Amino acid sequence: MTGPLVIDGAHGEGGGQILRTSLSLAALTGRPVRFERIRAARRVPGLAAQHLTAVRAAAALCDARLEGDRLGSQALEFVPRRAVASGAYTFDVSLAREGGSAGSAPLVLQTVLLPLALAAGESRLTLRGGTHLPWSPSFDFVRDVWLPTLDRLGIRATVALGAWGWYPAGGGEIRAVIEGPPRGGSVAASELTGRGPLRRIFGRAVAANLPAHVAQRMAARAGALLADAAAPVEIRAERVAAACPGAGIFLTAEYEAARAGFTALGARGRPAEAVAEEACAALRAHRVSGAALDLHMGDQILLPLCVAEGPSRYTVERATPHLETNAWVVEQFGIARVALGRAGLGGACEVTVAPAPRPGR
Repeated sequence: MTGPLVIDGAHGEGGGQILRTSLSLAALTGRPVRFERIRAARRVPGLAAQHLTAVRAAAALCDARLEGDRLGSQALEFVPRRAVASGAYTFDVSLAREGGSAGSAPLVLQTVLLPLALAAGESRLTLRGGTHLPWSPSFDFVRDVWLPTLDRLGIRATVALGAWGWYPAGGGEIRAVIEGPPRGGSVAASELTGRGPLRRIFGRAVAANLPAHVAQRMAARAGALLADAAAPVEIRAERVAAACPGAGIFLTAEYEAARAGFTALGARGRPAEAVAEEACAALRAHRVSGAALDLHMGDQILLPLCVAEGPSRYTVERATPHLETNAWVVEQFGIARVALGRAGLGGACEVTVAPAPRPGR
């Protein structure tokens, strides 16, 4: 390789997913990367606080040299100088911008987890920022859907919520333990084209710094809407303390072979019942699709499967711009071939992942 791999940040959905996936792969492979037109498709382009934190977090793992790592930057150079090292790390999104930030702590975790999972030794992380935000996986999704799905591939990690972080104040904390190399020494290939019967639906409705009835109404409405699910339904109502008010419902559908997650967040003037109805509608749409994975897990499982021990196949509710963009990034690095196609007569998408041959495999 004579120079860095150039990644066009305006490709596809043109958001932060391109950056995060590329950072993970650059740290993992040691490949230098130059980013151009970062988040060019967004209303405020360039690096925001959570993206800048992800950049610096990935750099800390592999002692990468950085150029352009500042708020608003649309160009960045990331040059790893050593292999990823396990250890104890703290990443705080609020420190990336004067006055603080409620940027997503789960998105920073998703940037660094795979490189650390493949590094020798255990890692312990403290991540501060938003934990339950719009346009970002919630802590509940990470704990109840993303990590259990990765566990099926042999990747072992646990998370604990130290403090709730809602928009706009943030102030949340997630503690994570990543146990090191996967069981068997490599990421397992997977065949996730069927999900099996529905075992249960569980989750919680949460009100932070709000009256208890807000959470109770969300839980009651969701329970009523899901009463015909032909499986046990358990939705807890919780009232919690946080740096600012917030509300949301977080549902998980647990099937025999897969899990799917559905989130809806409250807003000023929005009835609690409407929040529950949004999450339940998304759950029902997923059930009708017949797909094994939900919309978000469909793009989030792609990266680990690209470094698996063999080819994998899975179905997702539909091919989202995030999934298509993630597939494009993976192919820029040359670590796998990704194909998206229709799965049967419904709208579900079948994804096939063929990792590139590696020395000794």
